[in-house]
Amino acid sequence: METFLIRALQLVLSLSLLVIIHEGGHFLFARLFKVRVERFAIFFHPWFKLFSYKPKKSETEYVLGWLPLGGYVKIAGMIDESMDSEQMKKPPQPWEFRSKPAWQRLLIMLGGVLFNFLLALFIYAMIMFTWGDSYIPVQKAPLGMEFSQVAKDVGFEDGDVLLSADDVPFERFDGETLSKIVDARIVKVLRQGKEKTVYIPEDMMQRLLAENTGFASWAIPYVLDSVMVDMPAYEAGLLRGDSIVSLDGEKVSFQAFRTKMIDRKSQQEKLEAEGINPHLITLGYYRNGVYNETVLETDTAFQIGVYASNQLNKLFPLVEEEYSFLGSLPAGAKHGVSTLKNYVNNMKHVFSKEGAKQLGGFGTIGSIFPATWNWYQFWYMTAFLSIILAFMNILPIPALDGGHVMFLLYEIIARRKPSDQFMEQAQIIGMLILFALVIWANFNDVLRFFF
Repeated sequence: METFLIRALQLVLSLSLLVIIHEGGHFLFARLFKVRVERFAIFFHPWFKLFSYKPKKSETEYVLGWLPLGGYVKIAGMIDESMDSEQMKKPPQPWEFRSKPAWQRLLIMLGGVLFNFLLALFIYAMIMFTWGDSYIPVQKAPLGMEFSQVAKDVGFEDGDVLLSADDVPFERFDGETLSKIVDARIVKVLRQGKEKTVYIPEDMMQRLLAENTGFASWAIPYVLDSVMVDMPAYEAGLLRGDSIVSLDGEKVSFQAFRTKMIDRKSQQEKLEAEGINPHLITLGYYRNGVYNETVLETDTAFQIGVYASNQLNKLFPLVEEEYSFLGSLPAGAKHGVSTLKNYVNNMKHVFSKEGAKQLGGFGTIGSIFPATWNWYQFWYMTAFLSIILAFMNILPIPALDGGHVMFLLYEIIARRKPSDQFMEQAQIIGMLILFALVIWANFNDVLRFFF
């Protein structure tokens, strides 16, 4: 329950900030061009409002709703979420949206998207300034990667070190790396000291989405953090800091060691029938750069009695970069642009059968926040959500900012406005599309929770 509340609090706080900034973009451009804003709402408020305040001598009512599906600003003289058609029947007033030049109306509609994108760049920059940037050079991972079955089916093998995609070298392993891999024709890897080529099928992403098992993860070295007294590892002389690299002559990572021991336990009766002691194993390990081997007998649960280190900064050759305030600004902008490009590139997969199943609602969004409060993760995920919100809102769907922009561009090109009746119908259709997407995404969350 505590984990749920922490994630829910982070989600609500993040969405509140994003809605304020987004709607603030519309509000500021509207006021810049002297357009009246009748309401500024954070979250929607069907049936009742949690809070409402209208300052004296102000034209704007400030509202806090209870349904965290977004927010809105009610701008006088336009067809929006309020569906105030009665206002549109009256003669245009100079302080209304519809009375302003098309270029001013265009900037008002783009204000929310622009502010969300700038917010993401600023947050990324402040993350760089406060915490710096650190990453594991993918080509220097000591044990390479461990791959999902889908990746293995196309030719990858556990232990492969990723080198390049279509001859573009990899620097780090992240979402952008995966995008490069699934869009590439060939990926080069280092396998047992030799360069190998893996040919990537065109439907690689669809295969990954269908199985929902991911692509790969770091092969984490099995470095001992502590050894339990009177357990097999203690009796065999293993010490803290020893790095286990092989089991019975086969190269292993931490996860591979655990998997092999589970397999060994499941085959215990078979091995015993063949006259083999399933508990007797040979471990190869490094201590102070010197390779050693030891033979030990595991306990009845097939455990050796050690705790593994989970400090990646000690297990991998970590690259750490620090930034001054001025230096963080271009670094944050570069990361924000790269994140947007990667997200846009991956959107094409959403329109496939497998991609539609991966759409998620509030449960999925909430799950991306950490189970314990972490300011770095909170701000990083808020910046990412701001990128998503900016992109989703610019899509040419009626009821979204992109829909209004599309009709304004038509007006600028054709030199005539769409009729109010057409705009009302388009707004209704757009809202129905959005509600259907929200229902579908949250329905997927329910299916994932129960099944």
